[in-house]
Amino acid sequence: MRRNKHGNRRTEYDGHIFDSLMEMRRYQELRLLQAAGHIQGLVLQPKFCLLSGYRRKSGDWVRPIHYIADFQYLDCELGEIVVEDVKGYETAVFKLKRKMFEQKFGYELRLVQA
Repeated sequence: MRRNKHGNRRTEYDGHIFDSLMEMRRYQELRLLQAAGHIQGLVLQPKFCLLSGYRRKSGDWVRPIHYIADFQYLDCELGEIVVEDVKGYETAVFKLKRKMFEQKFGYELRLVQA
């Protein structure tokens, strides 16, 4: 598979395609945590609408802003929903979307780094 703009190679595992080897490894960790009962309801690539689309006065349509996280699950020990993004480093776009996400949904967007 080809590399993406950050130099990561897409990887297929367990019927899913991951944007990086690091993301695939985190998935493997989360599957083990789920099997052990520490987390439940693991969702891959949950999509969140950060800002709805709208029309300008000129009539032009402005597209909505969406954020697609890597994982979402319920942490059974904390009793809270966790949303994670796996990255080698924080991009400027990620920092902005993280702020928008946390303000709109009221919980932390966790960054998992190598």
